[in-house]
Amino acid sequence: MIRQRSNQIRDRQAESALFYRRAIVALFVVVLMLAILISNLYRLQVSRHDDFETRSNDNRIRVLPVAPNRGLIFDRNGILLADNRPVYSLELVPEEVSNLKGSVMGLGDLLDISQEQQDKFLEQSRVSRRFKKIILKNDLTEEEVSRFSVNQHLYPGAYIEARLKRHYPFGDALTHAVGYVARINKRDLERLDKTNQLANYRGTHDIGKQGLERYYEDVLHGEVGFQEVEVNNRGRITRTVNFEAPVPGNDLHLSLDIQLQLKASELLAGKRGAIVALDPRDGSVLALVSGPSYDPNPFVKGISGKAYRKLLNSQDRPLINRTTQGQYPPASTVKPIIGLLALNESIVTPATRVWDPGFFQIDGVARKYRDWKKWGHGWVDLYSAIEQSCNIYFFDAATKLGIDKIDEFASQFGFGEYSGIDIREESAAVQPSRAWKRAKHGQPWYLGDTVNIGIGQGYWTATPIQLAHAIGILSRHGENYTPRMVQAIQSQTGTIKLPPDERPPVELKQERYWDEVIEGMRRVNHGVHGTARKAFADTTYMSGGKSGTAQVFSLKQDEEYDAKKLNKSQHDNAMFVSFAPVNNPQIVVAVAIENQGGGSSNAAPMARAMIDFYANSIGFDTPLPTGIPVP
Repeated sequence: MIRQRSNQIRDRQAESALFYRRAIVALFVVVLMLAILISNLYRLQVSRHDDFETRSNDNRIRVLPVAPNRGLIFDRNGILLADNRPVYSLELVPEEVSNLKGSVMGLGDLLDISQEQQDKFLEQSRVSRRFKKIILKNDLTEEEVSRFSVNQHLYPGAYIEARLKRHYPFGDALTHAVGYVARINKRDLERLDKTNQLANYRGTHDIGKQGLERYYEDVLHGEVGFQEVEVNNRGRITRTVNFEAPVPGNDLHLSLDIQLQLKASELLAGKRGAIVALDPRDGSVLALVSGPSYDPNPFVKGISGKAYRKLLNSQDRPLINRTTQGQYPPASTVKPIIGLLALNESIVTPATRVWDPGFFQIDGVARKYRDWKKWGHGWVDLYSAIEQSCNIYFFDAATKLGIDKIDEFASQFGFGEYSGIDIREESAAVQPSRAWKRAKHGQPWYLGDTVNIGIGQGYWTATPIQLAHAIGILSRHGENYTPRMVQAIQSQTGTIKLPPDERPPVELKQERYWDEVIEGMRRVNHGVHGTARKAFADTTYMSGGKSGTAQVFSLKQDEEYDAKKLNKSQHDNAMFVSFAPVNNPQIVVAVAIENQGGGSSNAAPMARAMIDFYANSIGFDTPLPTGIPVP
């Protein structure tokens, strides 16, 4: 039997209600989605329009820092001492290079880049920001630039940059005075960050490392500029949208005379030592040479590790600035200052005579302190003691004065203190005192120590710049000026002349004491028995001077100095200080030559040559006598 399907009655009202509910839900979903879409469109097009526009522009517009041109450096006659020259460098942006190590190796083969340079670049890329350009090779030749340009499509993220680089046309003659710039390193970045100057160095690759370049970094650097550029999909610049020019650094005009500087370099050739020349009227530095020196230009380009280690390990220590860091016993060059103090303390008068049998003894002590002249000088007064450099006279004066008065007086002449010269590489050396010896050696001060101080030996050390400064004060009757190399700073708006930095003068009880000591120094160069009379024979000007022969090791009681039996490194240092003309000093010269023997025979001729050159090329301000009266 066939069962027939029964017809169910449809509830159209229920179906209509269900459809209505579903339509409402669908409409709500559509409205909600539409609201979300509109909200997102509003957020993209209105709320965050500027943000997304900037992000979009970043794909085609970049803001690039423009490094300022570094200020130039000139000597007193306008001769260029530090220049900027155009160079090409190969740089990479690590963020834009997919295989950094592979690209560096490929470029190394293409442009003959050493493995050391490649390793140095990869090391720097690990500590630098990945979107910042890093130099792979400096100072590319035109051939290398052309070779890279042909293959640039193979190395995305690599660019050739043209910029100005520092150049020092006089090479090693000015290194210790002018200094040099070199690539900014991690320590430089940390220092710039601490001083809130990091933003101003965006785009700058070099910074002052030594000498004037470092001391006046803020003056020479300038202010960074910016340019907005449009780039294509390969990162190449297609056009410049906006440009804000950088402010170039200011120029420095120095008191240095390059010809006098070159003369000093010539005199020091093949020797270890220093020559300093000052104008005592205002403290301006005329020449500042340390030997041996080195060429600063490789440091600008990026000196190799091998070349730097050679300089660092050299026995001649060319990296040391001997003019400001060389600590030498001043020896007899400070005898005029001891004599000046003895006059001021009424220990002696110019006529006071001391018997010199060739040795000096402290009462109750067996040790004998020897004079350089075995048989002694007989009876000597202040003039002859300075003229002939009599040790016994100054042994006697020092013991009567005592170390406390010597320390206080010598400090007024700048010993034991930084001279204030405008470079950072400087030592204060040692002006010994009771407190210094107790702190340094844990021992009391002995009278024998004072004896040695009387002739500038023992614990007393000084730098050549200190010696020149001190003798400058003496020559000008106490006038005291800080040594300075920069005379003027020139900007785009004008030139600012720097006034002399005048310090409190050294004052004596009687003005005539200055002249009495200076007369003794005049006799050193022009007297019948002057120790430097041969070196200064037949000069057309009258000068003052003082020689010094500094021992570099102590002799035993009865031991005699014999240079022939000693290593060269144990030979005496030759010292000499001089000024001219006596009646109106305009130049002071200090010479220190290591292991060269007597100051009168080795250092004095150099001082004479410097003063002669100054007198002939620059000239003294007042007429000079042609004949020299000798008492």
